[in-house]
Amino acid sequence: MPPHKTRHGVIGDEKPLHDLAARTFGLACPPGTAQADIDAFIAEHLSVESFARYLDDPDRIIVIVSADDQPAGYSMLVRGPITDPDVAAVVDEKTSIELSKFYLAAERHGSGLAGALMTATLAAAAGTGSESCWLGVNQQNSRAAKFYARHGFEIVGVKRFLVGREWHDDHIRQRTLSFAHG
Repeated sequence: MPPHKTRHGVIGDEKPLHDLAARTFGLACPPGTAQADIDAFIAEHLSVESFARYLDDPDRIIVIVSADDQPAGYSMLVRGPITDPDVAAVVDEKTSIELSKFYLAAERHGSGLAGALMTATLAAAAGTGSESCWLGVNQQNSRAAKFYARHGFEIVGVKRFLVGREWHDDHIRQRTLSFAHG
């Protein structure tokens, strides 16, 4: 694994986070997802302004992994009410925190940096007092599914996720925040 650092995002990280998000979001979308839909999602949810709001939100924690002094990946944890009824049916919002974003630059896949980012992310999640962490991942994203399974996230349900104008099918995965799964 290359030398790396993990840290929490702070005000001032908006532009590098947006740049990283713009390069990585499409990697998690199923083949055939329209580029216009990917671009619309990035513009609405992953803009510089969006990251400024996220970094200023006390219910969100952004973790950044850097290698060679360059951001290589990021994650975002979100506390608060679960608005998706499919998720609310299987996840207790009072004891769980959402892993809303987890992305690594394509050129860093296989480097070990994703594992370092996950370790730091789970430590941050546990630091909130939450008992479990949940996420949604596209059902066609087998690389991510294998990664999350290795880190103790088990499928507990299904939900839909809107990208632009296209609905995608996601698995809801959850794990406890003991570090028995690493």
